[in-house]
Amino acid sequence: MPKNKRIRRSDPTAASSAPYSLSDKSSSNNNDASSSRNKPEGASNLVAPNTSLGQHFLKNPAVVTAIVAKAGLKSTDTVLEIGPGTGNMTIPLLQQSKNVVAIEYDTRMVREVLKRVEGTSSERKLKVIQGDAIKTRFPFFDVCVANVPYQISSALVFKLLSHRPMFRCAVMMFQEEFALRLTARPGEALYCRLSVNCQLLAKVDQLMKVGRNNFRPPPKVESRVVRIELRNPPPPVNFTEWDGMIRLLFNRKNKTLRSVLLTKPTIKMLNENMRTQRALNNTNNNNNMADDDEEKEKGADEIIEEVVAMEQWKDKRANKLDLDDFLALLAEFNKRGVHFA
Repeated sequence: MPKNKRIRRSDPTAASSAPYSLSDKSSSNNNDASSSRNKPEGASNLVAPNTSLGQHFLKNPAVVTAIVAKAGLKSTDTVLEIGPGTGNMTIPLLQQSKNVVAIEYDTRMVREVLKRVEGTSSERKLKVIQGDAIKTRFPFFDVCVANVPYQISSALVFKLLSHRPMFRCAVMMFQEEFALRLTARPGEALYCRLSVNCQLLAKVDQLMKVGRNNFRPPPKVESRVVRIELRNPPPPVNFTEWDGMIRLLFNRKNKTLRSVLLTKPTIKMLNENMRTQRALNNTNNNNNMADDDEEKEKGADEIIEEVVAMEQWKDKRANKLDLDDFLALLAEFNKRGVHFA
């Protein structure tokens, strides 16, 4: 790949970039490629990390070995690695799986990781896609393993949660506070929308803590490795509407449900949703118009007042509710014709 063709993050073609292969390199790199064959597999020169892209290379082999072991790889697995960097984790992943598909944004790192397998038995097992992991369509994979650039952590987690077909697990390293949010419980300071949505769709386990000195350069914060397993089958809930309610409630998670829901913008939005839903119901049920007219005439504000006055919701706050509470609350609103999407 010529060095002067660097794809910018905003370039829409980044998501559809063709996979790199060793044959794509220009002839000017042939001498470097030939010399790399004389190196043992996994050998690498030091490449300067680009911290503006969130690059902090994991340099401790013991930590790499532990992460790969936690993934529980099988010889038949296809592994998705996001952000392989210089390939410190890619090499052991290749050794324990059928093949590895790596997505890397930085063209320098693409060339570096390809060099590390050139001329080795692992060369044919590695496919590298240059592009933004958030914009790139994921291929089929059994296990995802990644040392995640911190600035894409949230977007990447939500992308994995919605990925189909389902994968067996994802073993990922995140900034410590972000990792703890994934498993935070009601009443804890870190409990948030991310906690609720992730725990609804997946089982998350904290695996290990990784100190900052295990990276080059050391980040400002500690890291943690987590294991994410999608719930199969997924919960029977409309996630778009679920997330609409959760997002709304966690905007002010320490306020009562009544205070959060009875604001003018929220009531306006819910009334519009109710009108849309009623119009759809009337269209689809022309022969069944015997619904409760009194209930139909109620506005969102009246219904909210009735629901939050119920004993189980009275004076309750989002930061103290668990998954079952939120599911019951959404079901109660839906039963009364209130929808959050």
